[in-house]
Amino acid sequence: MTDAVDYFSRRLAFETDPSDVYAAQKAGDDLVVVDVRGDDAWAQGRVSGAVHMPYREIAERAHREIPAGTPVVVYCWSPGCNAGQKGALAFARLGYDVREMIGGYEYWVREGQPTENDEGLRERVFDPTVMVVRS
Repeated sequence: MTDAVDYFSRRLAFETDPSDVYAAQKAGDDLVVVDVRGDDAWAQGRVSGAVHMPYREIAERAHREIPAGTPVVVYCWSPGCNAGQKGALAFARLGYDVREMIGGYEYWVREGQPTENDEGLRERVFDPTVMVVRS
């Protein structure tokens, strides 16, 4: 029992999900959402309000662009992408309080959370295979 409690407590300390991130944004919580994908992915679509910082650039850019002590949530494409872990590791090495958004951009979109691209806000679509959709 203790092993399970420890394991899941540790996971929750370092992971979050799209619903919780969106709720934190709506509540005005002090956090920065960071898209760690490349330029083409960013241009195609991203979490509304996110900062673009590909994981390979975090060590060089983070302290200039995100104040120390600011909680950070990183994401990449999907559960099949490990750029989120690479980004989280880079922020952790710099001393940031960082969590990875599990499910990445894919589940953010599937849950109908706000997205944008270079043209502006995108239509919100809710996927009933990952959430309850109310009319």
